[in-house]
Amino acid sequence: MRILHLAYEDPLQPGSGGGSIRAREINRRLADRHEITALVAGYPEAKPRVEDGVRWIPLWPRTGAKIDRLAYFALLGGSVFRRPHDLVVEEFGAPFSVGLSPLFTKKPVVASVQWLFASQMREKYRLPFDTVEKHGLRFYDDFIAVSDWLARGLRAKRPRANVQTIPNGVEEIAYQAETTAPEHLLFLGRLDIAHKGGDLLFEILARTRKILGGQTPPLVIVGDGPDRGMMERRAQQMDLTSSVQFRGRVEGPEKYQLIANAYAVLMPSRHETFGMVAVESLAAGGPLIAFDVGPLREVAGGLDGSTGVRLVPPYDLDAFAREVVALIKSPGTADQLREAGRRWARRYDWDEIALRQEEHYLRAAGCSSRSRQPEVRRREDAVHDSGRAG
Repeated sequence: MRILHLAYEDPLQPGSGGGSIRAREINRRLADRHEITALVAGYPEAKPRVEDGVRWIPLWPRTGAKIDRLAYFALLGGSVFRRPHDLVVEEFGAPFSVGLSPLFTKKPVVASVQWLFASQMREKYRLPFDTVEKHGLRFYDDFIAVSDWLARGLRAKRPRANVQTIPNGVEEIAYQAETTAPEHLLFLGRLDIAHKGGDLLFEILARTRKILGGQTPPLVIVGDGPDRGMMERRAQQMDLTSSVQFRGRVEGPEKYQLIANAYAVLMPSRHETFGMVAVESLAAGGPLIAFDVGPLREVAGGLDGSTGVRLVPPYDLDAFAREVVALIKSPGTADQLREAGRRWARRYDWDEIALRQEEHYLRAAGCSSRSRQPEVRRREDAVHDSGRAG
């Protein structure tokens, strides 16, 4: 099957998020059975390439400015119309969410949704992005959501649409990280103040230092993104530069070892639709502290407190800081969270997720998947049973 994936964000692009990781991990697992072309927004140094059997094509322009993302949406229609395909998979992305690809093809379209924040973009830029999202959603009838929380929101907007939840996964190497004596606090993710709460992060650190003084571990910040300069200036303004280390983008075993060596991973996001950092942190044995927003109770297992996450009321900075202090002072509790988190994260397996995604594609395209169903069903049942046991 020829799959045209409107992937929005290249995993090689600086500042790329969880959606690009999902696109890479699923596409490379399906590329031996399908012809996959992924179209992404342009960025400096972007070049067409074939990686793990997947053809990645960045659109123009490639300036590094916001015009690249706007041009991506403007060019999608023509790109879909010109490129041969049997199925279109469209990732929603900022600022509009929808790319309106169903208007440019007679083939089936699956909307893979990890981003649905046009209303937040309206607040930030004072432009009606949410109006485009609201009216654009009516052109889609088939959705994959990364969490049940997000799926419920989509069903409320499109009651008659087919909506299936297929979560994100975790690399196997995350479980290979070995926990040693904790060394630091850790923030991991895109440096985006409005979304990921970079400003709240420093307020939490300041409150933690007020309680622990010189015993406060350093805060290591891993990631890149549009607001790095702003975050560096804020740290300086708050006299926190001696306590903060910006490491830039870190991948692979080094990233997971940083997680394993953390007293706690701090996730002060204002909103999430899945929270890949949460799952990666639990898998690598990093106790996680986060605001109780979006699907994090569902995704990180915070419903009964038996996993490796501590959820605090949204935007209660003092409560967040108290949890940080508690984990620093109580290594026994932190060790229990590490073990529980790793057990919980085992349910997020990329191989199984890719099979489920492929089954959704085949059904959408009207292809026969009968020969694959017994194998996939057995694996789904095994994962479901292990999830309940965890």
